[in-house]
Amino acid sequence: MPDHATSSDPEVQRQLDRLMALSPGADVLGLGRITELLDRLGNPQERLQAVFHVAGTNGKGSTCAFLRAALEAQGLAVHVYSSPHLVRFNERIRIAGTLIEDVALAALLDEVLDAATRNGNIGASFFEVTTAAALLAFARTPADACVIEVGLGGRLDATNIIPRPAVTGIAQLGVDHEAFLGKSPEGIGGEKAGIARAGVPMVTMHYPSSVAARVAEVTEAAGAPLHAEGSDWDYRVADDHIVYSDAKGQLRLPLPALAGPHQPGNLALAVAMLRHQQALAIAEDALAAAAARARWPARMQRLGAGPLTAMLPDDVPLWLDGGHNAAASRAIADAIAGIAATPSGHRRPILLILGMLANKDMAGLLDPLAPLADGLIAVPVPGHAHHAPAELARAAQGAGIAFTATAPDVPNAVRMASHRCDPRGMPPVVLILGSLYLAGEVLAANEELPD
Repeated sequence: MPDHATSSDPEVQRQLDRLMALSPGADVLGLGRITELLDRLGNPQERLQAVFHVAGTNGKGSTCAFLRAALEAQGLAVHVYSSPHLVRFNERIRIAGTLIEDVALAALLDEVLDAATRNGNIGASFFEVTTAAALLAFARTPADACVIEVGLGGRLDATNIIPRPAVTGIAQLGVDHEAFLGKSPEGIGGEKAGIARAGVPMVTMHYPSSVAARVAEVTEAAGAPLHAEGSDWDYRVADDHIVYSDAKGQLRLPLPALAGPHQPGNLALAVAMLRHQQALAIAEDALAAAAARARWPARMQRLGAGPLTAMLPDDVPLWLDGGHNAAASRAIADAIAGIAATPSGHRRPILLILGMLANKDMAGLLDPLAPLADGLIAVPVPGHAHHAPAELARAAQGAGIAFTATAPDVPNAVRMASHRCDPRGMPPVVLILGSLYLAGEVLAANEELPD
């Protein structure tokens, strides 16, 4: 699906327009084009410091956020490459702690696009050009570490051009991007494990036995030492803290500031990756600091004061999550249930505002949330092929949600939600979800730009 990136900077927009005109207009897996493109650029991927490479279906972005927070708490300069962006394309490339500036971004894209079209267009995709630009920027700016998030899959993802990371990791696994990765959990696990490198530690979470076996098979074939949750490291949540343990000993860590019962696992994976690599020494206090410092927009994020939240009564919180598949929905359901719980043991009403891309599974996302939802308002996802709001509303009714409606956009949906706030009863909790692209629209509308 094409990425409709825009920029308020005219020169960046000129390069993005050029990129959209030259790229195939869809996700394309394979390492041939990125290999040739980086060769034309002098192979910047060979000049990176201490790369932390993270794959997974869900949780990889949060894991990267915890890695960055721990490394920076240690006093290190950290480059970060992540995707997709929410509001500004610049969010994909963080250079030594700061989002790339427009002037530098425009120049990089120009240089990479020139290389991609020199002596004939090699047909590099949007993501491949972006990846090359990030790696080129990282190679030219001194830093102590690079945190790189896999875009799609692993084995054939453009980021898998890194020759020798310091450590690799795989977050939670689930079914997504079926057109590229198939529906087999074992096959998906094998594709994600394709980032394994000979002699480079691979750190994984707990998976069903058949998936774990496939991940282990691919990792062993690559010659990478495997450190799996449950055998080489573990964690548990105990009251107001996390107990993490591995062969080096036990740590007591604060609960993450990121909301949701799934975030302790993402923090533990980041800690395990940091403790199983040898490139950088990370103190225990830096690992603890990561729990409080990590920020990852649109992942169970409570929106602050802004135009959207101003539409709701003060006692009605507005939450945002970009989750768009069944595994993410299960985590979101657990999180929103906890948020809506009251000290008296009751639950506040939950209203959902949902928009989904056309290639995402409606039933997979709705099923975990339907038993909790007291209402759902369906909206389009601007600029992208999406499920029609009426179609989403019908699916929600079929899943058992009693009240459903449609709205032309998120602001109108929030206004509708405000009218569902019964002053005689408990104030509801409103959650917007279903697409990271929709999440970007929401952040922009509420004037909360990621920084």
